Amino acid sequence: MPVKIPNQLPSKDILENENIFVMTEFRAGHQDIRPLRLLILNLMPTKQVTETQLLRKLSNTPLQIEIEFLQMSSYTSKNVDPEHLESFYTSFDKIQNKHYDGMIITGAPVENLEFEDVDYWDELCRIMDWTTRNVHSTFHICWGAQAALYYHYKIPKYQIGPKLSGLFSHKVLKPQSPFFRGFDDEFFMPHSRYTEVMEADVRKVEELELLSVSDEAGVFAIKSNDNRRFFITGHPEYDADTLALEYQRDLEKGLAIDMPKNYFPDNDPNATPYVCWRAHAQLMYSNWLNYYVYQSTPYDIGKIGI
Repeated sequence: MPVKIPNQLPSKDILENENIFVMTEFRAGHQDIRPLRLLILNLMPTKQVTETQLLRKLSNTPLQIEIEFLQMSSYTSKNVDPEHLESFYTSFDKIQNKHYDGMIITGAPVENLEFEDVDYWDELCRIMDWTTRNVHSTFHICWGAQAALYYHYKIPKYQIGPKLSGLFSHKVLKPQSPFFRGFDDEFFMPHSRYTEVMEADVRKVEELELLSVSDEAGVFAIKSNDNRRFFITGHPEYDADTLALEYQRDLEKGLAIDMPKNYFPDNDPNATPYVCWRAHAQLMYSNWLNYYVYQSTPYDIGKIGI
């Protein structure tokens, strides 16, 4: 799929070197087609890394997608060049009257805070409310999934204790679901979090459907019955070395952190991790885009939410 991105976005060179088809605004403007409009609310501190990770996953269908990046106005990111945000990110006040076929809300390293104590919680609530009217289908990741489950359905999160980090086996509960079309009976995904949602709480909500769980990592995939909200508690977008970099970062901070499970060969932190989730992660994003965005979004984008 040609992912349409700003002409000078730094991720462009990285993706092209990986033979991933990206399309600049100039080239897209010369095609007679309505692209899917996708908004990414990037709450991760490493903005450019997350941009590249997500664009990889959105790049393998024949659809053209127009990407916009959204930042929070009520919080100033400390880990990214302000010029990058100024050049490639928009704010909610500038897009609140627009409609989007799809949206991704990422995770954020704020799990140990109560939702209401997060600096930008009020703004995030306004955005999540806005998605019910202005976005056809929204894909929530990790803390973003927990936040949305809490906001939309009052499902709480619980402390796990030691950080859950590593690669974990999952099973598909709804193999007939298009979301898992092409998946094996067992698949692995990365997790990196301090909190979780409980299966029993999810099953109490009639508007939700539990799609996948893990014996070790718990609830993994949930969707709303109307297919307009998806909640993923792990990080399918993670690169091969992301968990390793997080582990090293936590060690340098002096945190009492366990080695990521099932990740380093022979539990040797100097060994190169073996990637066993890339194909399923790619398929997950492609299935969401195809079956829950492209196949059902109105051609007249102004009718989204009606």
